[in-house]
Amino acid sequence: MKVGIVGSGFVGSTAAYAMALQGTASQIVLVDVNTALARAQAEDILHATPFGMAIRVRAGSYEDLEGAGVVVLACGVGQKPGETRLALLQRNLAVFELVTPEVLRHAPRAVLLVASNPVDVITHVVSRLAGSASARVFGSGTILDTARFRALLGEHLGVAPQSIHAYVVGEHGDSEVLVWSSARVGGVPLQEFARQSNREITPEVMSRIDDGVRRAAYRIIEGKQATYFGIGAALSRLVQAVHGDERSVFTVSAGAPDRHPFEGISFSLPRVVGGGGVISTLWPGLSPEETLALDRSASLLRETVKAIGY
Repeated sequence: MKVGIVGSGFVGSTAAYAMALQGTASQIVLVDVNTALARAQAEDILHATPFGMAIRVRAGSYEDLEGAGVVVLACGVGQKPGETRLALLQRNLAVFELVTPEVLRHAPRAVLLVASNPVDVITHVVSRLAGSASARVFGSGTILDTARFRALLGEHLGVAPQSIHAYVVGEHGDSEVLVWSSARVGGVPLQEFARQSNREITPEVMSRIDDGVRRAAYRIIEGKQATYFGIGAALSRLVQAVHGDERSVFTVSAGAPDRHPFEGISFSLPRVVGGGGVISTLWPGLSPEETLALDRSASLLRETVKAIGY
């Protein structure tokens, strides 16, 4: 499968690198307004393929996206230290209003995977711009937040994060909701597993993990100006799920089902991802407090979408 990546900065190039090493695609095309950057990234990644998988990697233009099964949208401006994801919005809207029609003109059947922040609002905008192709649009959403949640729980419990089923839903940002109430480890409710393993989950532990998940991006950006390894791996994994029509469950951002008060916005819930993008949406069990927090997160996103006229 050919994969296009629009945007050759930290996120786009790291996603391409992960895909090349993992054999996620047979061909990767990097497109960027900075053509020299796209060429340099493609050449550098190509030189890594003898140590990984036999994949073609090259720079190109929108015309070279023809036949792509997935196009990752990692374009736009980066997040500044201390800047919230929603503050990025006005600086990124104009970019996507130009990019989306060009991508769809040359790759009309591609699944569009949005990676740029604020990802929920950008996903909503791209869906609107995509028109009849909107069903094939989704965003990376809270897939990385969910990974962080599981990784930190795994560290505390002394178990591999792959054995943990716990989700982060809502906005990919400050109002996201860590779903503790229905989290499970190996099929065992979280608190019961913690009791059996003598690794109690106290309010202090929950607060520490919440901070570790919710504030991770700010700390990383403060230390090295951008986050890209985690999201690059996540994007590669999502492309793999589309390529193989896996029907695997990830917390990604897409238009909410017609269920009050969530209709009319894009945000993250556990969703089944396959060959056409998002196939179905799951609703995890939420406590009353988590339900209220998700309502607040949805309201914040709705206010933003309304303010920009989308």
